[in-house]
Amino acid sequence: MRAAVIAAPRHVEIRKVQTPVAAEGQVLVRLEGCGVCASNIPPWEGKPWFNYPMPPGALGHESWGRVEAVGAAVTGFTPGDRIAMISDHAYAEYDLCEPSAAVKLPRELNGEPFPAEPLGCAMNIFKRAKIAKNHTVAIVGIGFLGALLTQLATAAGARVIAISRRGFALQFARKMGAADTIAMNDHGSVIAKVKQLTEEKFCDVVIEAVGKQSPLDLSAELTRERGRLVIAGYHQDGPRQVNMQLWNWRGLDVINAHERDPAIYLQGMQAAVSAVESGMLTPRALYTHTFPLEQLGEALEMSAARPDGFMKALVLMS
Repeated sequence: MRAAVIAAPRHVEIRKVQTPVAAEGQVLVRLEGCGVCASNIPPWEGKPWFNYPMPPGALGHESWGRVEAVGAAVTGFTPGDRIAMISDHAYAEYDLCEPSAAVKLPRELNGEPFPAEPLGCAMNIFKRAKIAKNHTVAIVGIGFLGALLTQLATAAGARVIAISRRGFALQFARKMGAADTIAMNDHGSVIAKVKQLTEEKFCDVVIEAVGKQSPLDLSAELTRERGRLVIAGYHQDGPRQVNMQLWNWRGLDVINAHERDPAIYLQGMQAAVSAVESGMLTPRALYTHTFPLEQLGEALEMSAARPDGFMKALVLMS
């Protein structure tokens, strides 16, 4: 099979390697595609703690495709089933997964790309945020995740204030149902605008979806007394400082919305299938760029640069 190999920082090679074989408790999937995750960027750019070359297909984990074969101990999946899963080496034509990390895709979603891992993350974050009807919710950072959360919060009957440094992302947020949008170009002006929009009460729930220090600081400032500050951004570049005086004074509930329990991941993926099937979640417009496997390097570079018009890159295997 063909598989992408990150041979060195910012250098990818397409190699012919042996197709994996499903062990007793595994599922072999012929992949249709894989989403490019923000967590791919540090190993792509190069950090001292990563080793190169990486295994074939490594970094790809937001995958979907059709079951090719199942191990003798696998139940619930048969060859031909279309599934989405979390796997470890999905920048390739085939990959293995555990049955506990896969969900079946209904016939109604045939032909639709389905990177279940980030869709499931959005569902799990939304669940932990406990957003309800008539809540005022600020979402700080409108990338793929922030746009999905905008749609989910709006569907729940909340008023969403979308905040982003990218103008076109705010347009996406409007399409996803945001009642108000604010350019994140000045810390003080954003606070003043939200204060005005909420009659000086600030927000019941604030979701930080950037993963940087400044947006985290801003998010705390936008959360009302006894409100919920939800950390959904991928903070991957070292320690953070927090204004503990503010957090204490306002009595904030602070929720780290990153999951580590595989069973919770699976629940989120199952919820995402139901949400997309029902139309509550419509992510198709957010898949703004697609690349063949041979152009994985370009997909990773674009995901790092995030130019105007970019929300999510998918790597398609055929």
